[in-house]
Amino acid sequence: MSRKQPIYEGKAKVLYEGTEPGTIIQYFKDDATAFNAQKRGTIAGKGVLNNMITEFVMTRLAEIGIPTHFIRRLNMREQLCKKCEIVPIEVVVRNIVAGSMAKRLGLEEGERLPRPIVEFYYKDDALGDPLVSDEHILALGWASPDELEEIVGMTLRVNDYLCGLMRGIGIKLVDFKLEFGRVWEGDFAQLVLADEFSPDNCRLWDAVTNEKMDKDRFRRDLGGVEEAYQEVARRLGVLPESAEIESLNKDATK
Repeated sequence: MSRKQPIYEGKAKVLYEGTEPGTIIQYFKDDATAFNAQKRGTIAGKGVLNNMITEFVMTRLAEIGIPTHFIRRLNMREQLCKKCEIVPIEVVVRNIVAGSMAKRLGLEEGERLPRPIVEFYYKDDALGDPLVSDEHILALGWASPDELEEIVGMTLRVNDYLCGLMRGIGIKLVDFKLEFGRVWEGDFAQLVLADEFSPDNCRLWDAVTNEKMDKDRFRRDLGGVEEAYQEVARRLGVLPESAEIESLNKDATK
């Protein structure tokens, strides 16, 4: 596929102008970062796996009525998406205490919360994506009251669905990050789920052993990072049991 010049490059993806009006192409890289890009590395085949997992999850969410920016997967590393104006907020759902919440509040990692907690972070790498309240969001105009209510409602629906989905394949959905965008049609904007859903932006633990199956294996130097991502893909059914990620990765670069 002939590609136009990139319009944005992030830590894990590159965005290109789409082949159709009002679209972008989202390309998934193998690059891995942690701690606001202070730690960098490469996870072989990660881009291929995250593309496939994101396609699976976005498709299933659309089937239950969650609007998303995803249109279709183009190849092993690229997908076509609706162009949208990203709301500058990262929405984090926590079902089990882990990561920064455990450290920030002095809680023991692994404690199940009595109900899901929704947190907001301002999207700004230079500031370290600081935790903010709904009052910050509304006062600074990052989202309207109606938009914020819609974002929280969609987020909790996504959490309910994905907790059940993951439970069915023997995985605990500990926490995850979502991003939302506005798709404009004239003066009207529809809120849609954007970005991705993959082991890069969520915590997934084996339901029996609590073995980590996500980017924490890279953050904490636990090893077995590629194998963990592959196992998530296999349990979701997007990577055949007999498939070798090395061969998929070669196909993706042809």
